[in-house]
Amino acid sequence: MPSTLDLCEKYYGTRDIYDLMGITKDALEKDVKKAYYRLSLQVHPDRVPDEEKNVATEKFKVLSTINSILTDKDKKALYDERGIIDDNDDDGNLSTWLDLWRTFFKPITTEDIDNFQRDYVGSDLEKTDLKEAYLNGKGCINVMMSSIPFMGVEDEPRFQEIVKEWIAAGEVPEYKMFTEEPKAKRTRRHNKYRKEALQARQIKEEMDAKSASNSLEQQIMARQKSRGTSLIDSLMAKYGGDNKEDDSELFDDEAEVKKHASKKTGTEKPSKKKENVKEPVHRIKNGRVMKTRSST
Repeated sequence: MPSTLDLCEKYYGTRDIYDLMGITKDALEKDVKKAYYRLSLQVHPDRVPDEEKNVATEKFKVLSTINSILTDKDKKALYDERGIIDDNDDDGNLSTWLDLWRTFFKPITTEDIDNFQRDYVGSDLEKTDLKEAYLNGKGCINVMMSSIPFMGVEDEPRFQEIVKEWIAAGEVPEYKMFTEEPKAKRTRRHNKYRKEALQARQIKEEMDAKSASNSLEQQIMARQKSRGTSLIDSLMAKYGGDNKEDDSELFDDEAEVKKHASKKTGTEKPSKKKENVKEPVHRIKNGRVMKTRSST
């Protein structure tokens, strides 16, 4: 099985891991992390076409191994002193490296992308990427657009001026594919870009609408819950306390309901007849009021 250094040479053309990472031997750990992040983005298996995934996977594993060496004091010392790498600790499990990669870098947010775009556009790094894409694609603007972050058709005039200055200064060769690009090819690219931009805008609008809908639904649910709680509190205040007057209202309501129910069903009990009670009769005798029973 090839060693890590053999794989470095196979996929990156060097056995010097510092040269591969683009850093010096005395680089700080944060510089190692930054270099690993930059290179891993280029070969991450999820970021390349399907036909390049196998090679990208191997390159990614090599980078991850090197990163683990340069961030481990003992492993780094062994490489610095003897120029060797202990491959016994490497289980070769891609999922392990992917998990490691995720722990190093937090999920990228829209704000992160916007901030990076603001710093990147017009920077020296953008020019470096532009030159590399121009040379690798032999002047093909389609290749440049797929290689340079944030590049759109609106950037073409700006990039053309930069490349023409490089050509005039002898920094890069002139490729007719760039300076004399066929109009039909440029039209196809612009049409494709407009179509993709429209699709991206539609997807964003759908996501925003879904997010707004979810937010509205949550607001409605919260309001309903609040209204339900208020109703319960109101009933408890009226019927659940020690207020005698409120309790009597509740019992009176129940009696009224039973009364109406008995009338409706014809089950109301007839009232008892009053007994023939002899009422006292008051008479006056010798100036005094006397009570006597009335005769039946």
